[in-house]
This record gives sequence, structure tokens and C-alpha cells, in this order.
Amino acid sequence: MILEPIEFFDPPPYKRRPTPIDNLISSPIPEKLSSQIKFLSEADKLKSVYRQTLITDKSREETSAEHSWHFALMAMTLFEYNVLPGVDLDRVIKMALVHDLVELYAGDTPAFADTIPEDKAAQEKEAADKLFALLSSEQAANYRTLWEEFEEMTTPDAKYAAAVDRLQPLISNYLTNGHSWVKFKVTAKRVYARMAPIKTAMPALWEVVEYVVQDSCDKGYIIP
Repeated sequence: MILEPIEFFDPPPYKRRPTPIDNLISSPIPEKLSSQIKFLSEADKLKSVYRQTLITDKSREETSAEHSWHFALMAMTLFEYNVLPGVDLDRVIKMALVHDLVELYAGDTPAFADTIPEDKAAQEKEAADKLFALLSSEQAANYRTLWEEFEEMTTPDAKYAAAVDRLQPLISNYLTNGHSWVKFKVTAKRVYARMAPIKTAMPALWEVVEYVVQDSCDKGYIIP
């Protein structure tokens, strides 16, 4: 029997198999809509970024996406207590929805951690550049403006947003036996400093802050 010679072929170069989102955004839909769907698909990953605070049933840590939703709901529910002039609630809710999107790539930095990475601002800026670039230039600029305004905390909208953003984990920590306060051995002085925007934007709620801090000191959640 005569054997045929074996021919050797170089394997074809590796090619990544298209994912469902690849197929969707390459389908015959308008380019702007395609970019928006890609952005929203990427933003979905915020549901997997975990924070230090627990959800109130104490079963697990909350995600950044859950925090953003709760922030937006609290901003709407507690708006009657705002004393800052000219606050646009619609813009505040938008800030709530975009303020932590950079954590998709930069991760969450605990508010009471002993050390904060020196390059945190640079990492978040890089994350914003990468994420918002998925959108059209006009929409990207709008989202970037909201994110930067929140970070700078100088406008009435951003000051009210910051107050609500600080209040949300305060209440969550109190209802979960001071989970992250105990973990990071937080002092009352640090909590009061962190909550200062509440006193400016919603002074009527400062007594809530004082009660929570004092009772948490009594219970051992916070170091007096």
C-alpha cells in the first residue's frame, strides 16, 4: 500500500468569535443607536462592582449600580428639604445615574479607607475617557459635564447631589450595625466631616445625622 504524503498547513490565525453584542452593534442599525447600545451594554457591568456598604437585609454588599439607583430615588424623595437656590432636580437625578460609571474600570474606593490611591483621580479620568468615548460626541460631552460637575461639587446641583450621596451610605450603615464603620474603625469626627454637605444643602436632616452618629457611638459602631 502506498501512503499519500502528509501535508502540513499553518493553522489559521486565531479569530475571536463574535459575541451577541458584536452582532447587535454590527447589524444594520443607525451608527448613533449602535454606539448607545454598546455604551449601555458596557454600563451593565456596574451591577458587578461591589461597594463596602451592605444592603439593608445584611445579606451582601451593595453594587455601585444599586447605590446609584438609591441615590437617584433619595434625591427625588427628599428634595423638599433642599435649601440651596436654583437646584434642578432633573439634573441631580442624571448626576446620580452617571456619577459612579467610572467605577466600571477604576473600581470603588472606600470612603473611609486609611489610604486612597494617589492616582485615583487619574484612573477615574482615564475611565471617563474610555467609557464616554463610546457615545456620540454631543452625548459624551453632556455625560462628561455632569460627571465633572458632580466631582467638583461647586454648583447648587452638585452640592445637593453630594449631600444625598453622603446620606445614602450613612443610613445603610446604621441599618446594618455600622458594617463599614466597624470594618474601617471610623471615628465620629470622620463621619461628621464626610456628612458636612448635608448640613449645607439639607440642614433639617442634620439632626438625623447627629442622632445616627451618637447612637452608633453608643452601640460601638463608631469610635467616639
